[in-house]
Amino acid sequence: MERTLVILKPDAIQRGLIGPIITRLEQRGLRLAAMKLMQISPDLAARHYAIHKGKPFYEGLVQFITSGPVVAAVIEGKDAINIVRKTLGATSPANAEPGTIRADFGLEIGRNLVHGSDGPDTAAYEIPLFFAENEILTYERAVDHWIHE
Repeated sequence: MERTLVILKPDAIQRGLIGPIITRLEQRGLRLAAMKLMQISPDLAARHYAIHKGKPFYEGLVQFITSGPVVAAVIEGKDAINIVRKTLGATSPANAEPGTIRADFGLEIGRNLVHGSDGPDTAAYEIPLFFAENEILTYERAVDHWIHE
């Protein structure tokens, strides 16, 4: 099973969208392996967004992600990274396909509700920033055999 990090950003929390967003991921057949409500510190934000350091939008990213509580989650499933990214939609809600989280709930790129790791290397870097290995569960659901061949 592949794992990916998903962060419901402060705008999603403030708008009461935790349930609808997690529900959509679960309805796709993905499984929660870890989840917590937390406040991201400036240090953690800097490590998470290190790849963007020096870019014009970097300071805004750090300021926004630390502006309020977030929900961090490890989502797992077959091809989880790709499935999560397609479910979230394009980074800019204006360019996201209808039916995706960002298209249905977002308007602006700076308030796009969610983060999802963009590849296996990124997920491998990001997940340990937010979760210790003993916080991530491996289990089977009774419905898993109805989801996967």
